[in-house]
Amino acid sequence: MKKRYNIIYWIATVWLALGMLSTGIVQLLKMKAEVDMMTALGYPLYLLTLLGAWKLLGVLAILIPKLPILKEWAYAGFFFAMSAAVFSHLAIGDKAIALFGPALLLVLTCLSWYFRPADRKINPVNFNK
Repeated sequence: MKKRYNIIYWIATVWLALGMLSTGIVQLLKMKAEVDMMTALGYPLYLLTLLGAWKLLGVLAILIPKLPILKEWAYAGFFFAMSAAVFSHLAIGDKAIALFGPALLLVLTCLSWYFRPADRKINPVNFNK
């Protein structure tokens, strides 16, 4: 069972990292499609820089060993960003295809977080030390 969990974790985490890395780069580069989407959603364009930078930092946090508290923050950030993206697309009445990317990244975030190995989790016994 442990081996299966480890396989699920790494598949979800690699795909999550690739998805967040690629969308983070696109946002930092402010590519036309991304600018058009943010404009349609009604968000200021400077948000692209913030989201892009946070995604790249989050990818580093979930991939490097140790630092479980930082990983928790990265997973939370990914969860909030992707659930907000899904909600934003729903709020303006976008077609279902616009939900696919953020919904997939949301699912990958949850899978990666849930199946992460014990050494990547916060140890509740030592939390207050």
